[in-house]
Amino acid sequence: MKWHLVSRTSSYKILAGIAAAFFLFSCVARSLHAEQHNTQPIVMDLKLDGEVEPVLATYIDEGLADAARRNASLALITMDTPGGLSDSMKDIIQHVLASPVPVAVYVSPTGARGASAGFFILLSADVAAMAPGTRTGAASPIIAIGGFTIGVDETLRKKIMNDAMAFLRSYSEKRGRNAKLAETAVTDARAFTETEALDGKLIDYVATTPEELLRHLNGKVVTRFDGTKTTLALATYQRVSFELSARQKFLARIVEPDMFFLLLILGTLGLYAEFTHPGAVLPGVVGGICSVLALYAMHLLPVNLAGILLILIAVTLFVLEAKYTSHGILLGGGVIAMIFGAIFLIRSPLTSGGVSVGMAIAVTLPFALISVFLMRLVLRSRKWKQAAGSEEMLGEQGIASYGLQSGIEGMVRIHGEIWRAVAEQDVPAGSAVRVRKIEGLKLYVEPAKTSNAVKIAT
Repeated sequence: MKWHLVSRTSSYKILAGIAAAFFLFSCVARSLHAEQHNTQPIVMDLKLDGEVEPVLATYIDEGLADAARRNASLALITMDTPGGLSDSMKDIIQHVLASPVPVAVYVSPTGARGASAGFFILLSADVAAMAPGTRTGAASPIIAIGGFTIGVDETLRKKIMNDAMAFLRSYSEKRGRNAKLAETAVTDARAFTETEALDGKLIDYVATTPEELLRHLNGKVVTRFDGTKTTLALATYQRVSFELSARQKFLARIVEPDMFFLLLILGTLGLYAEFTHPGAVLPGVVGGICSVLALYAMHLLPVNLAGILLILIAVTLFVLEAKYTSHGILLGGGVIAMIFGAIFLIRSPLTSGGVSVGMAIAVTLPFALISVFLMRLVLRSRKWKQAAGSEEMLGEQGIASYGLQSGIEGMVRIHGEIWRAVAEQDVPAGSAVRVRKIEGLKLYVEPAKTSNAVKIAT
């Protein structure tokens, strides 16, 4: 029996030793595989898709920072944008120029564009490339209101134009690109196909796919913005995508000018409805949430104070319209003020951006009508008779049950209830009386002018 136990114990020890050796071998093999895998150059994939706005700029900034932490060989930004806000554009360009990792901007897929702010970003990259069937340029500085360009005086126009051209020259010349041709995209709003951009030395490559672009870049020497040279070793590479987080996707929707204006108005309307009709609850909850989201977006967007003031003036005019008879003048003035407030709300001196005229009108008209309607309900309710408590008795008619003598307390019946009452003059039994004053549970009455009372026998 002892022999069997010893034999069985030895077998367990042998099996445990084999398992431990196998586990150790697996860990070493995984470590060697990971080390071999990590030796591959990393290409960090970023996407600049849609209008250039603060959240998208933050995403690009974080992506470039992550590429630097991973010691990536290249950050590849695939771009398709109609333009956007100038402040966000400048933020992206500053991070591209300062990135310790070489940056390639690639306008793709076919049919995509790198227009307006996208043109500035494209020329700021270490490597600029476009896919067949794409275009770039059309980068003239504009001041747009709701998608419509407004005229400015000649001095201001020259200041904006010269500032934009100097900004473009400040980095495109160091990148070895054709700054003179690039300036025509600013001065003449000129746009370029991928072939025209390549022939004009605005970009470095035309590539059908990202893989084709990376093959072109393998072994190429890139001159960084600070003058240092870097050789791209991309014979084998590992592509890592840096995606927008769920939070960034949500915020990207909030900071869209149209959505920001809608949240601002919904927040104002909800709080206004709650203050004028206490206890409704739902308008206050919705208004509070929308207001907080609008304030957060206001923190990120280049909000114009004039737009905010015009919206506040509009709300004031809507309230006054409900209180005073202006034959629609105050209402019309409020509508005009709010529409202009909406289209002045977001400032973007170098690129187009702001609340669209369609959204401004679609939100303003219902807001104006609802605001006036709610305020008129409030004002009308102040004239309503008290519907609860003893105060509701004022002006009500009753019957002097047993007659009333002047200055002497008696009893009257009102709404089927018996009340103590005092009259200033004699009132015969069964006569109609009207309540003129209330003190506690005592009524002061006077004879009613008309009576349909029925005589009550005493």
